[in-house]
Amino acid sequence: MTEHIVVVGGGTGGTVLANRLADKLGPEIDRGDVSVTLVSDDPDHVYKPVFLYVPFGKKTVEDANRPLRDLVDRRVDIEIDRVEGIDTDGKRLSLRDGGSMAYDQLGLAMGCQLAPEDLPGLAEGGHHFYGPDGAEALRDEMAAMTEGHLVLSVIGTPHMCPAAPVEFVLMADAWFRERGLREDVDITYTYPIQRPHAIQNVADWAADAFDERDIDVETFFNADEVDPESGVLHSMEGKELDYDLLVGIPPHEGSDLVTEAGLGDDGWADVDKHTLESDHAEDVFVLGDLADVPTSKAGSVAHYEAGVVADRMASRARGQVPTATYDGKTLCFIESGMDEATFVDFEYGTQPTVREPSKPVHWAKLGYNESYWLTARGLL
Repeated sequence: MTEHIVVVGGGTGGTVLANRLADKLGPEIDRGDVSVTLVSDDPDHVYKPVFLYVPFGKKTVEDANRPLRDLVDRRVDIEIDRVEGIDTDGKRLSLRDGGSMAYDQLGLAMGCQLAPEDLPGLAEGGHHFYGPDGAEALRDEMAAMTEGHLVLSVIGTPHMCPAAPVEFVLMADAWFRERGLREDVDITYTYPIQRPHAIQNVADWAADAFDERDIDVETFFNADEVDPESGVLHSMEGKELDYDLLVGIPPHEGSDLVTEAGLGDDGWADVDKHTLESDHAEDVFVLGDLADVPTSKAGSVAHYEAGVVADRMASRARGQVPTATYDGKTLCFIESGMDEATFVDFEYGTQPTVREPSKPVHWAKLGYNESYWLTARGLL
């Protein structure tokens, strides 16, 4: 009988996992002992970090897209459909188009979703760069802004790419300076806890960078409501911020599928942080933003997790005992302006060291963004 491995989600985690499985289980797939299917509701693969550059006119939303078929190994079957139900007891998926699909091992990598509607007034009065439409709308607002108050408020935590809000305000500062407008544009950054980032060393570095560049910081600011008509952002602590342009990092949600399948509460999947195996179902792995593990919701995390999950799935398919584990490895480039960047790397239980920003690291980040497509294919 053929072992059927199903991967759900065509983002970084799902694509890398499917390609790693094809590589590791190539002989078994060729013999018909194993089959791998990738299920995605989008025929395109989207590389979301590109959206950070769209508001500054450095990238377009089209730069973030490639056909999924071009990135996935030909030994992997691709099903363009939406999973609408997971029966972990019967090991079967219900699909939007009316069919179903059985699995022997299941990898879930559907990512998380933006939920700006969870904060009153945010959808009407705020902008963001976490999706194509939002990034394009923000680009137009930035291009038209010649004076006033730009407020970036981190509203939802956890959120994708935790360093991106810090990057955005540092890039905005440099961008307005290049245009000779910085003296006429005030910039304020807010964060919900009593430092400007969840990771202490990054928070310390960011606080110094903000101070050097006259970027105001409001910590312990938990946004409660946006008043689009008056241009005011209200916090639970009773603070108010007037704004001319509000960039709100919106609340993020997991997947209803996770909750309905009993794999975790509030849409986030409960997994072993080292094996990525579900706490509630056999032969189910969850990786990427959807997994509730104590590290960042970042593309590098999904990439490293995919390698571990592929190793464990391949071992099981061969009747072997899996031994691969994930140590929390995270790597993140951080833009510190329009032409300099730094980077951090860390594991579970460690604090990153923030290096001195430099032009070479900035170009390294841009270079990686271009070579990412090879990474997704499993070639790097």
